[in-house]
Amino acid sequence: MSQKTRTNLLRLAGLILVIGLSATIYIFRDQARSLALLGYPGIFVLAMLSNATILFPAPGVAVVFAMGGLFNPIGVALAAGTGGAIGELSGYVAGLSGQAVIERITLYDRIAPHIKKYGPWAILVLAAIPNPFFDLAGAAAGVLKMPIRHFFLAAWAGQIIKMSIFAFAGSLSFGWFAQ
Repeated sequence: MSQKTRTNLLRLAGLILVIGLSATIYIFRDQARSLALLGYPGIFVLAMLSNATILFPAPGVAVVFAMGGLFNPIGVALAAGTGGAIGELSGYVAGLSGQAVIERITLYDRIAPHIKKYGPWAILVLAAIPNPFFDLAGAAAGVLKMPIRHFFLAAWAGQIIKMSIFAFAGSLSFGWFAQ
């Protein structure tokens, strides 16, 4: 099996997982209310774990969307954004420790100049938009030895923005499905 085929199959599997998780949460929405026992700490942990994966998408955003309909969307965004920023430190650390490997990735050549030129502002923008390449941005920040506090604060602000959008979208659209 070729690398391209394998990559496409992994992307398809990720999409199916996200759709399946979203459907499951919708179907079991009444039972999902029992997650209130875990509440925001549960959302925090889930976001941290889903963002700690490197180059493999995890369904954290779909859960934030769904939980935005069950909990206060501001609390969901803060919990998920903070957990997500902590999880994104894995990409930064990968860049620090695997510089030679990271620098061989073609996409790194596209992202690194922007990180070098704009620093934390580039991290903030890339963290705020849903994209599968943020792990490489974190790795580029690590390779370029961006101070970890600058990386973390920019990633945290970007994650809060992104998670707010998904949490409020979930909050606003949840009523559509309940009718």
